[in-house]
Amino acid sequence: MFHKKQEINENESLPVLSNEINKNRSNKRFIAMALCCSLIGGNVGAGIMKLTEDNYGSTINVGNRSSSIINVNNVNTEEEMSAAEIYAAYVNSTVGIKTETTTNYFGHTTTSATAGSGFILTADGYIVTNYHVIENAQKIQVTTYDNTSYNALLVGYDESNDIAVLKIEAENLTPVVIGDSSNMNVGDDVVAIGNPLGELTFSLTGGKVSALNREVTTSDGVTMELIQTDCAINSGNSGGALFNMHGEVIGITNAKYSTSSSSEASIDNIGFAIPISNVIDIIESIIEKGYVSTPYIGVTVTDASTQYSFDGALVAGVSTNSPAQEAGLQEGDVITAVNGEAITGSGDLKSKISSSEVSDILSLEVYRNGETIQINVTVGEQNTTSNSSSLEESSSSSSGYRN
Repeated sequence: MFHKKQEINENESLPVLSNEINKNRSNKRFIAMALCCSLIGGNVGAGIMKLTEDNYGSTINVGNRSSSIINVNNVNTEEEMSAAEIYAAYVNSTVGIKTETTTNYFGHTTTSATAGSGFILTADGYIVTNYHVIENAQKIQVTTYDNTSYNALLVGYDESNDIAVLKIEAENLTPVVIGDSSNMNVGDDVVAIGNPLGELTFSLTGGKVSALNREVTTSDGVTMELIQTDCAINSGNSGGALFNMHGEVIGITNAKYSTSSSSEASIDNIGFAIPISNVIDIIESIIEKGYVSTPYIGVTVTDASTQYSFDGALVAGVSTNSPAQEAGLQEGDVITAVNGEAITGSGDLKSKISSSEVSDILSLEVYRNGETIQINVTVGEQNTTSNSSSLEESSSSSSGYRN
């Protein structure tokens, strides 16, 4: 059973274990600043995977510095480490991931292989990687630093957050220590360990945090807030760990900017990682429940500033039988504050909901028909196994690549 850290004052063939769902949507890709943010792992997984074995007993190591405490495996990470020390401590926590995908083209069957990275989360074999590394895979193979290979089970995934959890049958592995990505600052040193190009296995690269909460937007308007780093991140690094200098995982490398056009300036050292604090609850839910459990209230929102002269989240739709509908929220309402704190737009509202716990009561200040009213909404639980946003490679002139 997993235990969350508490803040002090200051998210041979691969077995299909349940109904398979394919929701293919074309031309979904990461884009930002007129550049394509290319995914850097394999192009392979579909379907709903449920865990069918005993989940209890797995333990995540969580870094314990002055900003947090933990309930299990109190790992002291106060002291900074050199890059060499981090590599020595956690190269055994890094894995290479190879997948096989079989495709039928006009009656001819072809098999392709792709490669990515991952890291060991628990000593009994739970592994974290990117969804796009294992997307559509019929077979997943994990190789540890000692060159031992395992057939891996896909436990589950969250496509919209580009997260997947694998399981191998092994014991006494070396797990990583999970840090707090919200404690990072621009300019902090970081290192990444992974398998660039799928060939230069267990490589370390170093750099700094170039930006925090960098918004990278998909073509259908879904936005991920990522850590930007100038660490060398290449194809095959996808799913690997980004460490701070305390040896804590603070990100999961998943994307980079690149260009394929010789007429454009080359793009170097613009890589991205998923902040671990944004997805650790999702990972925990996949392992404990076999599905993604997230707080929700059941509204579709946009920025109110597009239609009004003030900030807030404009309700564009209310889901049937949702907490929002039960509380009386209506299409056209503008939510301007949550629990007495003003919100700037739709992203701010989503952040406050996602940081809530199921059964929390949110006091919403709502502008409706020229009046301001108060509506209390009880946060509900939304269970999903995957989202339908596909991570397709860009076809534009400034395109990236995926293995």
